[in-house]
Amino acid sequence: MSTHALQRRTIATLAGSQVLGGVGVSAGAAVGALLAADVSGSEAWAGLGGTAQTLGGALAAIVVARIMAAKGRRPGLVAGYALAIVGGLLIVAASVIGSFALLLLGFLFFGGATAANSQARFAATDLADEVHRGRHLSIVVWATTIGAVAGPNLTGPGRWVAEQLHLPVLVGPYVLSLLGVGLAAAVLGAALRPDPLLTARARDVDHVEPGHEHESPTNGWATITSRPDALVGVLAMALGHTVMVSVMIMTPLHMRHGHASLEVIGVVISLHVVGMYAFSPVTGWAVDRWGGRTIIGLGSAILLTASLLAASTAEGHSATLTTALFLLGLGWSCTLIAGSTLLTAAIPLRQRPAAQGLADVAMGLAGGGGGALAGLVVGWWGYPALALLAGGTALLVGLLVPLGSRRGC
Repeated sequence: MSTHALQRRTIATLAGSQVLGGVGVSAGAAVGALLAADVSGSEAWAGLGGTAQTLGGALAAIVVARIMAAKGRRPGLVAGYALAIVGGLLIVAASVIGSFALLLLGFLFFGGATAANSQARFAATDLADEVHRGRHLSIVVWATTIGAVAGPNLTGPGRWVAEQLHLPVLVGPYVLSLLGVGLAAAVLGAALRPDPLLTARARDVDHVEPGHEHESPTNGWATITSRPDALVGVLAMALGHTVMVSVMIMTPLHMRHGHASLEVIGVVISLHVVGMYAFSPVTGWAVDRWGGRTIIGLGSAILLTASLLAASTAEGHSATLTTALFLLGLGWSCTLIAGSTLLTAAIPLRQRPAAQGLADVAMGLAGGGGGALAGLVVGWWGYPALALLAGGTALLVGLLVPLGSRRGC
């Protein structure tokens, strides 16, 4: 089979798994902070649920990267979803018995789904030609839209599921998450054959010398820091993720304080997810056309605008808040796709799994730190203060653009 045909098959398989995985990751996104607040008994700890999941995604990315480097993309992605299944079961159990510690452990394991969903975008680049790398990566990101938009809107059906199973109302969406994650793993296990990374190595895409097909993830940081484009890409992804996570996870509480219903909160988070994924092909095309650094700068401006709009809103639901959350997702999309493409283009094939895995670790740690601080900032100074701090971080993203730049980057 030709490389072009294999790439089309790979993209189709990854896209299918992303639809299902998107449901798995996002079904509980609209209620995660609410669930953490209810189980802990304090809204000051509401941000720790999202933080634990984000940190879990970072830790899982290390595991997934190691498996990918040694055995290929398919085993690594399936392992990430397997961790999430364990986490989902722990979340359900913790909610039933009222254990906040067990709930945080469940969120930590559930981060495996985040790692798998995120690493799938890199699998789309293994067999891609250089001029279409951004577009191929963005197609897989875009495919997440369907599941990710549907997920937050499952709060209604999730309530029914919880009632049928005699579980706490907020646990219902996580039961549906388990179903989505399990199906995503099944699709990848059955259809991601031949493995794109192993095929790329076998076809000597980057003229890899025999016996040097992959490197340990422990060498990834040296590889990233030695290449300016790779470093800018990772920093843009990490800071953009921090802005998005910190504002997004506290928005449901900001809305509930103004008596917004779960269904309305779900709609707002869905529109945020539309911004994150729906325009990814356009972003990927723009990256291929104008370069990753330009689109990172654009993402910085959009994230700043979103943060300022969010800071201006009162508690509850408003058109301004909805617009802010949509733009927050769109700005994140720009930094993710542009940063990922810059990183991938700068790293030789044999070093990519390690570098890509550590890039997602950086995103997870940065987002986790932002999420942990978000709850405290809101508790001390309020949601507008959090949004303004996020805006300052968005400005830092823009300052990365000229860092170590070369013409044409």
